[in-house]
Amino acid sequence: MKDVVISSTYIDKETLEVKTINDHKFVYRGSIYSKEINAIILSAKMQLKSGNKEEILAKMSENMQSRNSKQPVNKPSAGSTFKRQEGVIAAKLIDEAGLKGFKIGGAEVSTLHAGFIINSGNATSKDILDLIEYVKNKVNAEYGVELEPEVKIIGEK
Repeated sequence: MKDVVISSTYIDKETLEVKTINDHKFVYRGSIYSKEINAIILSAKMQLKSGNKEEILAKMSENMQSRNSKQPVNKPSAGSTFKRQEGVIAAKLIDEAGLKGFKIGGAEVSTLHAGFIINSGNATSKDILDLIEYVKNKVNAEYGVELEPEVKIIGEK
């Protein structure tokens, strides 16, 4: 995104003002929105690069095939549940802790990729939050690693 986003418009959640910015301070899995601004993003203006249509379509297909084979894209989720840490792959620890397929209510640790918590049917937000806590506690107890959610949790259970 850092290579294509020119500007974005957001609502400041504290003042309810609509603002536009050009400097997003992009870093790995983060930006000004994840660190400094409490906002709801409304839109983004992007500058894309032109290229060979066939090459672009082939690369898109390759990326989608790779993603589909490794991630549970056919089930509802918020994406990767836990942040990657220096020297720690959360999904590997979760898998090694025997949690693939573990469920609380309708929330389940994906059997395809342990780094994803999916809605296997009718999960409530409480089911998902309880499963996140369970996974965090189990991994911490077994490996001494504090997993940190990558998903931003707003509201309450």
